[in-house]
Amino acid sequence: MGNTPSVLAAKAATTTVPIVFASGDDPVKDGLVATLSRPGGNVTGVSFLNSALAAKRLELLHQIVPNAALIAAMLQNATSSGVEAERRELLAAGQAIGQQLVILDVSSESEIATAFTRLTQREAKALFVGTGAFMNSQRERIVELAARHRIAAIYQWREAVAAGGLLSYATSITDAYRQAGVYAGRILKGEKPSDLPVVLPTKFELVINLKTAKTLGLEIPDKLLALADEVIE
Repeated sequence: MGNTPSVLAAKAATTTVPIVFASGDDPVKDGLVATLSRPGGNVTGVSFLNSALAAKRLELLHQIVPNAALIAAMLQNATSSGVEAERRELLAAGQAIGQQLVILDVSSESEIATAFTRLTQREAKALFVGTGAFMNSQRERIVELAARHRIAAIYQWREAVAAGGLLSYATSITDAYRQAGVYAGRILKGEKPSDLPVVLPTKFELVINLKTAKTLGLEIPDKLLALADEVIE
């Protein structure tokens, strides 16, 4: 199963049918499992660690636009544990590297357009695009506006980069769902969800669009290109 609300609904409906999730939020804080190592009950799965990667995404963006006086962050306007944790991680990371940030909360297409107007007025040179189902559903719109306003932006998933975004960094979603499938298979063979620890990601993907970088007049550092899992030209 995917998003946290649907998993919680399924969990509320049954205490006996095994449930395997693949979620970006904190499964402990959201009440899906008791602990990561000993889930308990009938639920286990895979966590994408979305919020924990906020600092790394900001660091990568900062490497590409090191002289940006201001970086904007567009976050999904929601009260989920994942969004709140992402905000905390992002602000702490900005403070650690001495980077000024402005947070723009959005929950509709019109608010996304307004956010771009605001960040342009503030002369932000780069944009951190937050995680969440709504943000992911709006990736093509955000990529389009970032190109129009000539903003360097980092995203969660490679699909945004394939659509013309500058770069992305995230857990390998393919590997995460493969691991969820492995757990489903083990449960079908008789193992209990309560005995299967929540899987944390070990494989991460950095994707860079060189064509977009050239359009923005940006030079991608060689060390960053060497770390990239995929370079789109």
